[in-house]
Amino acid sequence: MDSNETKVMSTTTAAPQPTAPLAATAPHPHRLTGRLRLVLAVLLVTQFMLAVDFSILNVALPAIGEGLGFSLSNLQWIATSFALSAAGFTLLFGRIGDLVGRKRIFLGSLGLLGVASLVGGLTTSPEILILARVAQGLATAAATPAGLSLLTTSFPQGPLRQRALGLSGALMSAGFTTGAILGGVLTDLLSWRWAFFINVPVAAAVLLIAPSVIQESRPAGRPHLDLPGALSVTFGLLGLVYGLTQAGEHGWTSPHAVTGLTAGALLLVVFYLVERKVAQPLVPLGVLRRRNVAWGNALGLLAFVTETSLVYLLTLYMQKTLGFSALVAGISFGVLGLGTVVGGLLAPKVIARTSTLTALVAGGLIQAVFTAALFFLGTGTASSMALLLPATFLGGAGNMLVIVGFMVTATNGLPDREQGLATGLATMSQQVGITMGTPIMSAIVTAAAAGAATATAILDGVTIAIAVNAALVVLGVLIAAVFLRAKPA
Repeated sequence: MDSNETKVMSTTTAAPQPTAPLAATAPHPHRLTGRLRLVLAVLLVTQFMLAVDFSILNVALPAIGEGLGFSLSNLQWIATSFALSAAGFTLLFGRIGDLVGRKRIFLGSLGLLGVASLVGGLTTSPEILILARVAQGLATAAATPAGLSLLTTSFPQGPLRQRALGLSGALMSAGFTTGAILGGVLTDLLSWRWAFFINVPVAAAVLLIAPSVIQESRPAGRPHLDLPGALSVTFGLLGLVYGLTQAGEHGWTSPHAVTGLTAGALLLVVFYLVERKVAQPLVPLGVLRRRNVAWGNALGLLAFVTETSLVYLLTLYMQKTLGFSALVAGISFGVLGLGTVVGGLLAPKVIARTSTLTALVAGGLIQAVFTAALFFLGTGTASSMALLLPATFLGGAGNMLVIVGFMVTATNGLPDREQGLATGLATMSQQVGITMGTPIMSAIVTAAAAGAATATAILDGVTIAIAVNAALVVLGVLIAAVFLRAKPA
């Protein structure tokens, strides 16, 4: 690996928090033992389920609206309420996991997810459904960084951790795609309620197995929580995510979008000023000054912005231009999901044989080339699908090389006591990227189509947005090549 990847960086400005002995503090195994395989299985199943939840209700929204009496204007809150809580509270819960114990946060959040999913599936009230979605988002905000930090502290830095992160990244991305497919299938064959119910047995199974196989990481003392920093960053992220979702619905100049984005940006400035002053900051600025953390998360943000928004663009294209049903369009993304799984399996091997930088650059170039190829989509069904399916497969594989490379980069060189912070930042980049990609691309399509809704106008808007998408991927490649290359010896 690159010298900047394997080198342990200087300590941060945060006061060190002693941790109780972990399995990870014992001599690290060099291969997957039976217990580690079980730990990996539990964490991967959980990460896959959490990723599925991001998209499983997208196809089901019209059916939910009809079943519970949502007005058309309020229907988007089923998705927005989840996105707000999932992205807004991730960093806070990631840090709390460092302080009170990651296993405790992990198990508690899965319990909340199971209960919220059961309530959401049984409800007959729009208000209760929204509350259930908020609770699901909070559970996701807590469980995702806790699960990732349990993974990074259970597996030693090196090939084993790279393999674990590769599998985790593959299942996260595949879960997002699977959610779109599964939501359509469950809604068509059973009911939209099963998009909620499906979480209940999975959460129950994990809660039965995890306590006996996952070991706790708990601080020896009772460190201080940076409450001003926690409040300012949480509400700042909430403002940004709210502004982005409103921009996607009503345009970038709408009052709600401008207010949310402005308030979010100002609160993040307040957060930065707070972190400079407090003795034990929520996010030590020294961590953000590390190239691998700062630029690694920038790459992660771009990776999720581009690939998840591409799913939106191609869904729009297949339904509005080619005339596919929502179910058929969703099933078509199975090829993309397969590509992400292949990329996730290949990424650790590429990193082990070359370097993380190679995986980031090569993956980005592959994704950029095959995203750009989609610029040539047309109105013919057979010829367009002959281009779309292989391009999404190969582009998905390239994107997964970038995602695994980003996870390895953003968590590398940090001590176990800060892995919750590192994975909280990485998860925040992921979830904000998922949230902001679609509004950005939607605004581009709307502007390019000039308000027209014909098949040709939609195709024109989608192709221009695809070109912007590919340009953002290239930007990520340049960031990796310039800012993450090895320092001279």
